[in-house]
Amino acid sequence: MSSNNQSLPQTKKRFRTEIEGLRAVAALLVAIYHIWLGNVSGGVDVFFVVSGFLITTSLLGRVQRHGKIDIIDFVLGLAKRLFPAAFFVLLVVTVASMLWLPQVQWAQTLKEIFASAFYYQNWQLAFNAVDYLAQNNEASPVQHFWAMSIQGQFYLLWPTVVFGLALLVRKLFKIKFKTTLGAVLITVFTASLTYSIYLTSTNQAFAYFHTFTRVWEFALGGIVAVLGSQVVLRKSISFLIGWVGLIAIVLCGIVLQVSTVFPGYAALWPTLAAIFIILAGNNGGTFGVHRFLSLKPLTKLGNLSYALYLWHWPILVFYFIITDKETVPLLDGLLIIVASIVLSYFTTYIVEKPIRSMKKESPKWKRGSVVVACMVPVVLTASLWANQIGQAEAELANLVENEEYPGALEAFSNKVEGDTDVPVMPTPLQAQGDLPKVYEDECHQSLSKSEVIACEYGATENPEYTIALVGGSHSAQWLPALEVFAEDENIKVINYTKSACRFTGEEVNESTSESCNEWNKELIETLVSTKPDLVFTTADVGNKPEVPEGFVQQWETLNEANIPVFALRDNAWFDFDVPSCVEEKGEDSLECAQEREEALPSESPFSKLDTVPDNVSYVDLTDYLCDEDYCKPVKGNVLVYRDKHHITATYARTMAPILKKELFAVLNK
Repeated sequence: MSSNNQSLPQTKKRFRTEIEGLRAVAALLVAIYHIWLGNVSGGVDVFFVVSGFLITTSLLGRVQRHGKIDIIDFVLGLAKRLFPAAFFVLLVVTVASMLWLPQVQWAQTLKEIFASAFYYQNWQLAFNAVDYLAQNNEASPVQHFWAMSIQGQFYLLWPTVVFGLALLVRKLFKIKFKTTLGAVLITVFTASLTYSIYLTSTNQAFAYFHTFTRVWEFALGGIVAVLGSQVVLRKSISFLIGWVGLIAIVLCGIVLQVSTVFPGYAALWPTLAAIFIILAGNNGGTFGVHRFLSLKPLTKLGNLSYALYLWHWPILVFYFIITDKETVPLLDGLLIIVASIVLSYFTTYIVEKPIRSMKKESPKWKRGSVVVACMVPVVLTASLWANQIGQAEAELANLVENEEYPGALEAFSNKVEGDTDVPVMPTPLQAQGDLPKVYEDECHQSLSKSEVIACEYGATENPEYTIALVGGSHSAQWLPALEVFAEDENIKVINYTKSACRFTGEEVNESTSESCNEWNKELIETLVSTKPDLVFTTADVGNKPEVPEGFVQQWETLNEANIPVFALRDNAWFDFDVPSCVEEKGEDSLECAQEREEALPSESPFSKLDTVPDNVSYVDLTDYLCDEDYCKPVKGNVLVYRDKHHITATYARTMAPILKKELFAVLNK
């Protein structure tokens, strides 16, 4: 990217010690809010503004000195600064995760490690935020790399798109470069902020990690880098806005629920506060904020702020895992911060500095090779771990009709519970991925979409019976049981399921989304027009005492169309993640069991209905999931639950003979 126009005026460089201090404050706030307040501080937004200011200043200087930007040289310089610390921390965290992380978190954490290594962690988390299967994921020790990913994407976007466009306009129209760049940055800022406000209001969880809802924060820093020199403030004004900015940054996370309202217009609070400090500069007089931010302890810590951000979060996550505590006492929190600072010092001066100090005159291939070499240990270690997880999943796939794993048939065949000394299957590692095929086949509609997806299983050609499996994930979880006998019994199963969406006629409310409402309307029309031999759905909701009115509405509509309904009582819902408890406490611990009366109403909600449509056959299989007193996590050496309230596909398969008997009793009426 180059320009051969007249030389540009040089901007005098000055090391901004107050900005280094600001980075220290932001890093400390992020750590403090995470450790003691369990909240988000807005410190990351400060980092984004500062990054936008510094990178824009650097790129502008390159254009002024050389009339062009050598993008490869620029990216290699940034990589030398960022990669060593990031990949060293990532490597240590990967090994620590293999040693200490509960197995139920392995698969998701591994995905996030790869996402962090290749700088798309923000998108990984964004899609997790709207993925029903990821709703119960624990915070991973690399979750904080989302901010690094956005910064990495910004560092590629800025010199190629923003500066490229500005240089092009300058060359074509002979406009001053700073004027052009300022106009481009203001346009980017306006477009991104507008989009950010819109998406935050419609889908905040997704917007929080979205690259383009954050670009305006970098652009704001860039605007000040380009136009800030034209702003001359009186000493009194600099003093005032400097301290107002610092106080606003400190209080941001207390006044605002950052994690639920950012990054829309609310994020203007910390970003403008950071701009106030940058504009105030060192012009605030003897008692200006720059004096405080330029104190040696803060500037020294500012130099460590990048590594401090990288270290504090995994240390905190592993603290919770190892100590089994839910909150952090004051002394423990201080020790976490001290440990993070010590590790940051080591990482910055022992790991990062030798690579960062590599001479710029070194050949690009040599600098590039060193940078890429930082990634290799992480990718190699994570790949070996992925292979281990893959082998475990293959092992589970081969567990079919094994006499040592009777599961539900243990009660059906009067076997004594725990009569075989074999490990529980699926293991906690395998449980989360022990899913019905509809997820892999992309036949289970997502949270936000309303289109009805139909997928056929079993005897798809000339079936004797057609069963429509309808509802949410608690309906979909029975597909593995149906698949066991569907083909042999000449049954076609059509799957119509959607995440977090039950088969209901209710309008939009706190438990039914707009997309779910639209999906149900289309689904009932589909069922009435296709007339399956039986509609298989859930009869109630876990431990709720009443059958939702919307369920009965749908059954009545099917009754008018002479379509029978197989209404299965829902399974017990636990108060905790079952596989995690089994891994930590053991399968026989009563701490991992739920009292039956707490998990399910003693009186069936279905029995309370005043009127029941004639087409509905109610089936209760609770005795194959719970005994008289407890709903236990393991039956017949098979883990019953894959999370708090979903049955593993493996256990569902052991229910096949029982379910088959009940189904044919209804089909043969």
